[in-house]
Amino acid sequence: MAKTSILIQIEAEALQELERRAKRELLPVQELIAEILRRSAVMSRIRKSGSAIPQQEKEDPFIGYFSRVGGRPKKSGVQKDGI
Repeated sequence: MAKTSILIQIEAEALQELERRAKRELLPVQELIAEILRRSAVMSRIRKSGSAIPQQEKEDPFIGYFSRVGGRPKKSGVQKDGI
């Protein structure tokens, strides 16, 4: 599989947390981020097909950095008067 390099900017706190997790999972930070992005892409494809989201994927806190798991809060059906 061909690989492409990308450049991202993340907050220092997020990087520290990624470094801790990478150490715990015995991975370099770059591989951990690649894995998170890969799972995010898979989840996006699953959501588009209408399949249920696996519980394990919902519990990964870093997917929120790279995808819309949980998404934005939905707007209520109440509309404001046009006064």
